[in-house]
Parts: sequence; C-alpha cells; structure tokens
Amino acid sequence: MKRPFFLEDTIARRLVVTVTLAAAVTLILLELFFTFGGKWAKPDIQEAGVVSQVGAVIRIVGAAPAADREHLAQAANTDEVHFAWYAPGSPQAQVLQNGHYSPHAVSEGWRFLRPYLRQHPERMVVFQENNPVSRTAGLPYDRSRFDDAYFAGLQLDDGSWILCVALQRFWGLYAFERFCLQFLMFSLWVIAVSLIASRQLSRPIEHLADGVRSLGLQPRSARLEQDGPREIRLVAETINGMQAQIQQFIEYRTTMLAAISHDLRTPLTRIRLRGEFIDCPEQQKNLFRDVDEMQAMIDGALSFFRNDASREDSIMFDLPGLLQTIANDYCDQGFPVEYHGPAKAGYVGQLYAMKRVFSNLVENAIKYATPPTVTLETQDDGSYMVFIRDNGPGIPENSLSEVFEPYFRLDKSRNRQTGGVGLGLTSAQTIVRSNGGDITMVNRPEGGLEVRIHLPKIR
Repeated sequence: MKRPFFLEDTIARRLVVTVTLAAAVTLILLELFFTFGGKWAKPDIQEAGVVSQVGAVIRIVGAAPAADREHLAQAANTDEVHFAWYAPGSPQAQVLQNGHYSPHAVSEGWRFLRPYLRQHPERMVVFQENNPVSRTAGLPYDRSRFDDAYFAGLQLDDGSWILCVALQRFWGLYAFERFCLQFLMFSLWVIAVSLIASRQLSRPIEHLADGVRSLGLQPRSARLEQDGPREIRLVAETINGMQAQIQQFIEYRTTMLAAISHDLRTPLTRIRLRGEFIDCPEQQKNLFRDVDEMQAMIDGALSFFRNDASREDSIMFDLPGLLQTIANDYCDQGFPVEYHGPAKAGYVGQLYAMKRVFSNLVENAIKYATPPTVTLETQDDGSYMVFIRDNGPGIPENSLSEVFEPYFRLDKSRNRQTGGVGLGLTSAQTIVRSNGGDITMVNRPEGGLEVRIHLPKIR
C-alpha cells in the first residue's frame, strides 16, 4: 500500500521536519535559559519596573512633610524593594553621608534613577551588600536572609536621606547587552539549523555521488543503493537502469566479437591444410606467414575480449608489494628492474588485472628499450602515481597519442618477433580506467620513455 505523500521520505519533508525539530529544540533551550539563566535571562532594570517604582517613592516622600516621611517610606515597602527615611543627624544619615563607596560595587543600573531626581542628582549614592555602609544598624532589611542586596540612597534638600533596598536582583542585563546576547543566540540558532538542514539534504547526495563513483571502480558489479529521499531514489533507479543497459550492450558486443574471432580459427586451419598441397615453396612460405599473422591477431583479440569480459572484483591489496614482486620476478630472469617507493601502501582494485598491466609495461620496456625503474609516489590528495622509466629511444612525439589505440604498432613490419598485434596497451588502458585511474606516456628529456599510471584515492 502506497503511503500518503506527507509520510513519504522526500527532500521537502526532510527539510520541513528538520526545521520544525530545530525550532522546537531552540524554544525548549530558550525556555530553560529563561528559567535557569539568572540575570542573563531577566529583563533589564527599566522593564522590570524597579526604576519607576523607586523614582515614584522618592518623589512622594520628598514632597511630603518631614513628620510623614518615615511612615510613607515604610508604607511603600514591597516584597522586592524596601524603603526607609532617616532624619538629618541620625546615625544612618551620617553613615550614608560619610560612607566610602567602592566604584566596583556600584550598580550602574541605578543611573536610570537620575531622570526622576530633579534636584541635586549628585547627592545619590549607590552600593551593594559587601559595602561597610550596609552593615549599619537600623537598615530596613534582614541581612541574614538577603546577602546580595542592592542599595540606593538619596539626600534631600533638608539633609535627610531616603534609602531604597532591592532585596534581590530581579532585573537582568541592560538593553545593549541584552541585544548582543539575543543576537548571539539567534546567530547560533541559525547556524545550528543551517548545519542540520544542510547535512540532512547533502548526506543522500553524497551517498549517491559515492555510489556513482564506485561504478567507475567496479562498473560490471556495482549498483547504486536505492534509499534516501524519493528524489534520490528515482535518480539511483534511473542510473541503475542505464547501467544495466550499458552492461548488456557491452556483454553482447564482447560475446559477438569473441565468437567471430573464435570462428575464424576453423577457416585458418583449413587454409593451412590446403597450403600443404602447394608445390611452390615460396608461395607456401608466404601463405603460412599470413596464416600465422592472422592466427596471432585472433589470439590477441581473444585475449583482449577475455580480459574485457572478466568480472574480477576489487579487493584491498598491498600496491608496493605487487610492484616489488614484479620487479623481483624479472630480476630472477636476469633483467635488473628496480623499485623505488614506500614499503607499504594499501590500494583497492582488481589485483590480477593490475598485475597484468604492470607486467605488460615492464615487459615492453625490456623488449623495446632497457630494464626500467618502477617508482611509486603518494600524492597530496591521497592518490598514487606509478612511474615506469626506461633509457631507450622513446616514442615519436606524433605517436604518443596513438599508442593506446587498438592494433596500433610502432613497427610497421609484418615481423611478429618485433611486436604483438597492438592490443597490449589498449588492454592496459582499459583495466586502469576501469579502476578509476588513467595511463599516459611522455618522452624523458634525458632520453627514454616514462609511463605514468595514476591511481585514485581509496574511498
């Protein structure tokens, strides 16, 4: 049964779900922040109402007769702010007048009180619980319960003092600081949502890209996994269908050409048998030479098609070990082939096919030039470069781009002792490219030929 559209895994659905979850998590984190964030999460001093409350009490008490000021101050007490009025000459007034106030203990939030003080705002003093003035007897708060109180005292024109005590800090940062904090949290939220959403969208595409890349490493057996959002599954299904059609076409072509090459063996055998009845030795020799040449071409074609149709899987193997083995095998035969490079390096590819490639290239160097030097280098991007260098005559520059074409031979003579049918390098290029790499040839400035085999990074 087909699922409803809104329940199907699509890129749009993933984006909506990701953004919704990110927003929900952000709201939860904000709620936790406002619950446990202390002064960082509370409103500023003006939004908390303490400034207007204290300013109004100061104006009312300052305008009242001196006999009523103490009662008005006590009546203005709330659960958050306590008030007290001290007559001139009282111990508390003298302490407030002569007290020492540390600038580090002054809460600048009380500067918002200055608009409420129309006369002599310089008479205001601000301090906190850790100031010696707060230890004066008779202050309107319980020091044992509120050990982090804030104080603001104002001297009136007659020398009396009004003291305001905020028992606990119930306001937060100032406007600019709150703006910076909100901007920071908003930026973090946007970055987090962007990272989560982009990761949810890019991960299926990365998997698809890795799968497509694997088609180059194992083109005959690789198949893309049809998972992820609906759009990615449709792309993978289309690529798999196209890959199957291509492989079927290649198999038909290989089977047809191999069958044709195999069927040519029978008429060649009949030609050779009939050639035995030719009386002219010279004509018989020429005929047998043509038959041998055609037989060599057919054998080379069959070998090429057989390699092309092989289904060797890619495995992890020691690339330096393979190159050293090939060099040692030729050294045992009397050809001083040298290897230079790391002692260990893992690579994923078709082991036996790559062995045929390197053996063919080394054998060509021995046959047409000098025993080569095999060098393995690791590139910065994690890929490998294999160099096979000889000291022979090299290859004409105009032929460097043609040596990998089927049946191309530098030696145009018909002597099979000086070369094969021209499929060795074509087969080597096919194998290297099927493993995701490439092969090129250049003439060395100091003389000789350099074959470069690039092998991609392991994924």
